[in-house]
Amino acid sequence: MTVTKWTVDDTHSSIEFSVKHMMIAKVKGNFNKFTAVLEADPADLTTASIEFTVDAASIDTRNEDRDNHLRSADFFKAEEFPAITFKSGEITKTDDNEYNVTGDVTLLGVTRKETFTVTFEGQGKDPWGNEKAGFSAAGKIKRSDYGLTYNAALETGGMLLGDVITLNIDLEAGKAAQE
Repeated sequence: MTVTKWTVDDTHSSIEFSVKHMMIAKVKGNFNKFTAVLEADPADLTTASIEFTVDAASIDTRNEDRDNHLRSADFFKAEEFPAITFKSGEITKTDDNEYNVTGDVTLLGVTRKETFTVTFEGQGKDPWGNEKAGFSAAGKIKRSDYGLTYNAALETGGMLLGDVITLNIDLEAGKAAQE
């Protein structure tokens, strides 16, 4: 198979995150608005090009007050830095249908290399004859690496928020029309 352009179907895809809260639990949320374009041969992602743009203001933790705080200057500064981006670089195959994808994450104007584990979940035609492919990705980033340092000390010791953000991404992509 050859390298093909794939466009992510955001209605069948998700970007989820979790962060430790009060050192005893996890708070989870989603980013509801994002775009992604993949140029890939699903049978061999080592030659793929992957680009994501996430709308920082689309953060959703099911709590409006918390979401507004996360959009504020204490966290994402969503008005000043509306996009969180990822652009792939090196991709290495680690197992059948599994890869390490290293690329540039840009958040709050800071760009750092991060590695995510990506799995090709499969490929097939939908009921209307459109070619679809599924991918999942997982990884962790340190929020302090990007200047996300807001926190509060707990009376019992420790901090309100953990530094590590766990990301889980599930994508369904459709083969783009040939240009």
